[in-house]
Amino acid sequence: MTTHTEPEPDVEPLLDVFKALANPVRLQVLRWLRDPVRHFPVERAIADPVEVGVCVTHIQEKTGLAQSTVSAYMAELQRAGLVRATRVGKWTHYKRDEARIAEFVAVLGRTL
Repeated sequence: MTTHTEPEPDVEPLLDVFKALANPVRLQVLRWLRDPVRHFPVERAIADPVEVGVCVTHIQEKTGLAQSTVSAYMAELQRAGLVRATRVGKWTHYKRDEARIAEFVAVLGRTL
């Protein structure tokens, strides 16, 4: 007999991360953000891509998707704790949250 139980407290954040990473474009963007200087046009950046992050416009150009789609994807990654957003003027920049990613990997290791 199988019974349905609520997920353990530390499993819920894992589910959010898995959902965010289940989309191939979001996964690719997270990989690109690991080395922003290599993957994005630094010469056109209005802020340091390593310190502040990459402008959503540059992410949109690289993916070829609509700006609204990219913004929704980045919001999903942010909700999962994988990236942080910083406003620079009217532009939003995204940077990986390495501490949260490391925490996710540790929880994953303890949970599975």
